[in-house]
Amino acid sequence: MPTNFTVVPVKGGTGKTREGKEKEDVGGSNVLREEEDPTGDGVPKENSPFINNSENDKNNYDGTNMALFEEEMDRHPMVSSLLDKLANYTNLSQGALEHEEADEESSKKKTVKSPQMGTFMGVYLPCLQNILGVILFLRLTWIVGTAGILESLAIVGLCCSCTMLTAISMSAVATNGVVPAGGSYYMISRSLGPEFGGAVGLCFYLGTTFAGAMYILGTIEILLTYIVPQAAIFTAERKEDELSALLNNMRIYGTLCLSLMAIVVFVGVKYVNKLALVFLACVILSIISIYAGVIKSSFDPPDFPVCMLGNRTLRNLRFDKCLKTEIVNNTTVSTQLWRLFCDGPALNSTCNEYFVNNNLTLIQGIPGLASGVISENMWSAYGPLGMLVENKRLPSVGGIDPAKDIYLPYVVNDISTFFTLLVGIYFPSVTGIMAGSNRSGDLRDAQKSIPIGTILAIATTSFIYVTGVIFFGACIEGVLLRDKFGDSVKRNLVIGTLSWPSPWVIVIGSFFSCCGAGLQSLTGAPRLLQAIARDGIVPFLQVFGHGKANGEPTWALLLTTGICEIGILIASLDAVAPILSMFFLMCYMFVNLACAVQTLLRTPNWRPRFKYYHWTLSFLGMSLCLSIMFISSWYYAIIAMGIAGCIYKYIEYRGAEKEWGDGIRGLSLNAARYALIRLEEAPPHTKNWRPQLLVLLNLDSDQCVKHPRLLSLTTQLKAGKGLTIVGNVLQGTYLSHEAEAKKAEQNIKSAMATERTKGFCHVVVSSNLRDGISHLIQSAGLGGMKHNTVLVGWPGTWRQSEDPQSWRNFIEIVRETTAAHLAMLVPKNVDSFPTNKDRLEEGTIDVWWVVHDGGMLMLLPFLLRQHKVWEKCKMRIFTVAQMDDNSIQMKKDLQMFLYHLRLDAEVEVVEMHDNDISAFTYEKTLVMEQRSQMLKQMQLSRTEREREIQSITDESRNSIRRKNQGATENSNVSRQSSTAEDIQEDEAQLIHDKNTAAHAAMNNKEEVGTDRVHMTWTKDKVSTERNRTREANANMAVRDMFNMKPEWESLNQSNVRRMHTAVKLNEIVVNKSQGAHLVLLNMPGPPRNRGGDENYMEFLEVLLEGLNRVLLVRGGGREVITIYS
Repeated sequence: MPTNFTVVPVKGGTGKTREGKEKEDVGGSNVLREEEDPTGDGVPKENSPFINNSENDKNNYDGTNMALFEEEMDRHPMVSSLLDKLANYTNLSQGALEHEEADEESSKKKTVKSPQMGTFMGVYLPCLQNILGVILFLRLTWIVGTAGILESLAIVGLCCSCTMLTAISMSAVATNGVVPAGGSYYMISRSLGPEFGGAVGLCFYLGTTFAGAMYILGTIEILLTYIVPQAAIFTAERKEDELSALLNNMRIYGTLCLSLMAIVVFVGVKYVNKLALVFLACVILSIISIYAGVIKSSFDPPDFPVCMLGNRTLRNLRFDKCLKTEIVNNTTVSTQLWRLFCDGPALNSTCNEYFVNNNLTLIQGIPGLASGVISENMWSAYGPLGMLVENKRLPSVGGIDPAKDIYLPYVVNDISTFFTLLVGIYFPSVTGIMAGSNRSGDLRDAQKSIPIGTILAIATTSFIYVTGVIFFGACIEGVLLRDKFGDSVKRNLVIGTLSWPSPWVIVIGSFFSCCGAGLQSLTGAPRLLQAIARDGIVPFLQVFGHGKANGEPTWALLLTTGICEIGILIASLDAVAPILSMFFLMCYMFVNLACAVQTLLRTPNWRPRFKYYHWTLSFLGMSLCLSIMFISSWYYAIIAMGIAGCIYKYIEYRGAEKEWGDGIRGLSLNAARYALIRLEEAPPHTKNWRPQLLVLLNLDSDQCVKHPRLLSLTTQLKAGKGLTIVGNVLQGTYLSHEAEAKKAEQNIKSAMATERTKGFCHVVVSSNLRDGISHLIQSAGLGGMKHNTVLVGWPGTWRQSEDPQSWRNFIEIVRETTAAHLAMLVPKNVDSFPTNKDRLEEGTIDVWWVVHDGGMLMLLPFLLRQHKVWEKCKMRIFTVAQMDDNSIQMKKDLQMFLYHLRLDAEVEVVEMHDNDISAFTYEKTLVMEQRSQMLKQMQLSRTEREREIQSITDESRNSIRRKNQGATENSNVSRQSSTAEDIQEDEAQLIHDKNTAAHAAMNNKEEVGTDRVHMTWTKDKVSTERNRTREANANMAVRDMFNMKPEWESLNQSNVRRMHTAVKLNEIVVNKSQGAHLVLLNMPGPPRNRGGDENYMEFLEVLLEGLNRVLLVRGGGREVITIYS
C-alpha cells in the first residue's frame, strides 16, 4: 500500500536555510556508516543500520522549535538528519572494510561509487553462467540414454523444482531488508543464527570448492578426450587398464590446471571478472549451436555412423572400416577389425565366437528429429559395471555370457547405473542460483533484481534442460546416448555430433565454459570463507579472515586450493558430483527452512517485498532437498549432515556471542512460550518432580560472590537438569544502584560459568533486604517454570554480628518458604563442600530421617551421587526410634520401602531413650534465655539498656557477683567510658561470661595476668597451664551448677525440652556420622511466636555442633518421590 508524506515548513527557528542545514547534517556525521566491531573481528554490526554518533547529533540541533526534546538530542537524531543520512547510505560489501581502513590511513576521502548493475547483467546472466555448465555438455546425453526420456524428465523436474522453490524462499529472505555482500551465507546466518549460519556457510563453502574441482575435472576430460588425446602421459596397452590410466592423467593435469588457476586468481581477480562475459558468450553460443543442429537434423541429419556387431556397439578407435574382410586387388584380406577379434590376420585364424556368428551393421548415430527414434529412447537401460551397450532391435546370435567379452573393443558401462545415482550426478547442473544474491552489494536495487533475475534464470535453464532431454532423445540413437565418451564415433563429444555447424563449436565452447566456471569457483569460495572467518563465529578459522592489503583473501585461497586438490585426486567427475550435490542441497534446505521459520513466527521484522511466497512452498522445498540428498547418496548425505552437525555443536560449545535477531531465537521463544503455557495447566507429577532451585547468594563490597561453593553444590545437585535461578538483593534504589546491579549480575554470571552452573541470574534492588528476598521468593521464574526449592547458606557469623537483622532475615526466609509450600536446603560450612573438580574417595552420605518431609531426604543423595564428585559415596539412612517403637520392625519396613524406591542404602534405626534432662541442657537453656533477654534490651536507649542489663545481672547471678565483685566493677567502669558499639559488645560478653562459671574464672585469670605479669611461654609451660586451668574450670562448674539449681525452675520448659532434643540428637549424630562426607538432616521449623527467634537459632547451632558438612533439608509439603512406575 503506497504511503504519502507531506512536508510542512515550520516558521521561526534560527534562520538557517534548509539547504544549509542539510549540508551541516551531511558534513557533521555519518550515522549510517557501518561501525567497526569493537571485538576486533572486522565485521560491521548489523543489529541496526541506524548507529548513532552522539557528538555529531548534538551539533545537528540548533533551534527553539523543538526545545521540548532537546534532552533527547544526545541519544536520538532529528528525523530530518536521519532521513538525510539514509539517502546517502551505500550498501558496502563485506570486503570493503580494508579499503575503508586504507583510505583512513592515507587520509584521502574517496567517494564510494553507487552500484549500477541491473537485473540482466547483475543477476540473470551470472546465474545463467553458473547453472549451465559441465554436466550439460558432458553428461546430459548419457543421462538421457541411461534413464530414458521419461525418467530423465523426472530427474530434471525434481531438481529444477527444488531450485525453483529455493529461489522463491531466497527471494523472500533477500528482499527482507538490505542484504550486504555475502549472499546465501549472510541470509542463512542472519535468519537462523550463528550456529546454523556457520554450519551451513561452511557446507556451502565446501560445495563451492568441490564445484571448482568438478569444473577442472571437466576441463581436463574435454582436453584429453576430445581435443588433444595424444597429450596423455599414461597410456593403456590393454582395455582393462584404460580407466586407471585416464584417472591418473586427470590427477596430474588437474593438479597443474588447479595451480595455474589459483595463480591467476591470486594475481588479479579483475581479470577473472573481465573474462566472465567471454566465458558466458561461449556457453550461449554452444547452446545456440545445439538448437541449430536439432533443427538441421530434421531435414539433413549429420553423418556419424555407428558400427554394430550383432546388437553390440563397437568402439571405433582402432579401425576405419566396419567390415570383417575386404577385397583388395581381387584378394580377400582381413581388416583392422578382424585383427581385434582374431588371433591373427589370416582368414583361417581362430576368432571370437560372437564375432564369427554375428554380422556387422552400420547405423546412423544421429538419425534426426523426424526419425521416430524418440519412441525407442523413452525407457531406461540401467545396468551394472561392465555391461555391454546394446541395441535390442538388432539380431544377435550367441553371446549368452557377455562378461568374458568386456575386454574386447565393445562400448561398456564404466560404472553401475541406477536412478538415484543419476540424480546425484545431474543435480550440480542446476546449482548456481545463488550467483545473483552473492553480487547483492553490486546491484542497483537488490530487492527487485534478485527475485526477478534468479527466477527468470531458473526458468530459462529449466526450459533448456527439458527441451534438451526431449531433443536428445528424439535425434540421437540410444546406443550413442549411452556411449559416455563417444568411443563409437571416434571419440567425438556426443552432444557435439548434434551441433551445427561443427562439433568443435561445442568442444571449444564447453572447454572455455568449464575453465570460466572453475575460475569463478576459486574466486568465490575464498571470499565466502573470509566472510565466515570475519564473523568470528568459528574461532579456528579467524586466520583466514586476513588477506592482502586490498582485501583479497590470500590464506583462504590457499586453503581452498588444498581442499580442491582433494576433489582432483578423486579424479572422477561422476564421483565428485554427488559430493558437491550434498553440500549445495544442505545450503538450499536451510534457505527454505529460514523462510518457513520466519513466515510461521510472524516476527515484526519479517516484511519481504517479494510477496509470492508461502511457508508451505518453503517446507516443500526443504523436503525436496532432504529427499534428493538421500535419494542420490544416503551415505554422502549422512556424512554431510554429520559435518554440519559437528560444526553446529562446535560453535554452540565455544559460545557464539552473536545476536543477529535470527529466526531460531524467535522459534525458541515461541517454543518456550508454548511449553510454559502447557506447564501452567497442571502441577508436575511426583514422578517428574526434581528440585528447581532458587539460590540466594551473598556478595561482598566489590559485588563478588562470597561463597562460590554454593554454586558448586547447585551444579552437583542439578547436573545441568531443571531450572536454576541464582538471585541476589542489593539495598537501595534502582536508579542509584543500576551500575552496581549490572556489575553484580556480571560477576554472578562469571561465577556460574566458572562453576558450570547452568541457569539464570536475577539481581533485585530493593529498599531493604527483607523485602527484596521476599520478592525474589514470590516472583522468580515464569508461569509453570518456577522454583520449588530455595537454597540459602547458613548465617555462620550470626552470633558475632552486631546487627540482628541478618539472622532474622534467615528465619523469615524459612517462614516464607514454608508458607509458599517450597522446599528449603541450608548447607552449613558451605566453604568446606567439595568443588566440581574434586573427587571424593569412598565414604558415606548419611541421611538422618527424623520426620517425613515428602521424600526430599531420600531424593537428594540419589541426585548427588549422579555427579562425579559424589559417585563413590554410599548412602546410609538413620532413623530415630522412641521407647514405644519396635526398632526391629522399623528397620525391616524401612528396608522394604527403600527397595520399592529402587534406592541402595544401608539402614540403621537409632533408639533415643527418655533420659532425664541433663544439667548441661539446663545450663545451655539458661545461657540462651539470658542472652535472648539481653539482645532484646539492646534495642533500648543507652541509659535504659545499662540499667536493665545491670538488673538482669544482679537477679540472675548474685552468688557469682559476690565472688567476682572486683572484676565486675572494673568492667562497669570501662563499659561506661566506651562508645555505644563497644558498650553493646561488652554487655553481651558480660552476660554470656557470667552465665558460665568456667568462663568467669578464665576471664579473671586472664585479666590478672594481663595487668600484672609479662611472661614468656614455652610449649611445656603452656601445656601445664592449660591442664591446670581445665581442672579449676571443672571444679568451678560443678560448684556453680548447684548454685544455679533454683534458677532452672524459672526456665521456659518448652525451651528446655527443645534444647534437650537438640543436645541428645546432636550427640547421636556426631557419634554415628562425624566421619561422613555429608550429613543430611531434617530442619526443624521456626517457632510460631516471633519472640523466640533467637532461641531457634541457638537450637540449630546446638543441633549441628561438631559436624563438618551438613545439609539441612525442609520439605515443601508435597511428595517428591514415589514407589510407583
